Amino acid sequence: MFKKMVAIERLNLTPEAENRLSQYAEKVQFYYSIPEDNPAIIKRIGDADAVLLSYTSQIDSEVLNACPNIKYIGMCCSLYAPENANVDIAAAEEKGIVVKGVRDYGDEGVPEYVISELVRLLHGFGGTMWKSFPMELTNINVGIMGLGTSGTMVAKALKFFGANVHYYSRTRKPDVEEQEGFIWMNKEGLLEKVDILCTCLNKNVILMNEREFEIFGAGKIFVNTSIGPSHNINALKRWLSNEKNYALSDTAGGLGAEELLRYPNVFCPNKTAGTSTLSKVRLSEKVLENLRVYLEAPL
Repeated sequence: MFKKMVAIERLNLTPEAENRLSQYAEKVQFYYSIPEDNPAIIKRIGDADAVLLSYTSQIDSEVLNACPNIKYIGMCCSLYAPENANVDIAAAEEKGIVVKGVRDYGDEGVPEYVISELVRLLHGFGGTMWKSFPMELTNINVGIMGLGTSGTMVAKALKFFGANVHYYSRTRKPDVEEQEGFIWMNKEGLLEKVDILCTCLNKNVILMNEREFEIFGAGKIFVNTSIGPSHNINALKRWLSNEKNYALSDTAGGLGAEELLRYPNVFCPNKTAGTSTLSKVRLSEKVLENLRVYLEAPL
């Protein structure tokens, strides 16, 4: 059992899961606001030996050096690769600190969001219509950048509605290609081919820069489902200067700049597609399981 566990910000766990955290520490302290800087994070952690955080804050080497009692960091958010994490995992490992994250807890809402927003824009249900006439997803060429869990779910949903699905990923997925009929293309070929592009990438992965938007061209729809921007923000702004181009994102964080919310050809509800009652349940179960496995492991 830990001596002191601190949640440095809102974790998006269920109330039941927050109560169960007391099973793993003698004292549990919760903060529900986002700390504004490292000194605030360091003050909140204090002498705690276990720290929990979500995706809206970062723990870097400065924090780790200032808080020598930390033994365990629980990321109550996705952890796919150290280089994309909001915790300096390399620095933590040097200090013998265990960092655990979770995966695949909020993906189900992402394809629902993509289909919902595209249907509204293609048919004009929201007052704005992509073309001068209503369109279906049937036979539209759609590209997916990043065929991980959420990217695959988005691709399958679009296929169900009749879209022609193409994808670009660092590694090809032959099994998915054979089973689903998705077509792999290199990045440039994909951008030239498709009319709708969905980026489903890890945090801090930028694939859409000035050149990529130029290749993508005009009269297109760009959808970002990543936590952060998958694009160079200034390049997106220039691309959006053409009023026939449209950008969709569930959050302002995915757009990368608050001012983009005011663009008439940007549609953003500023609500995380991956957050729902069920996603909180899945997240909570995985966070608690990580704690249980860590504490039961031989020291």
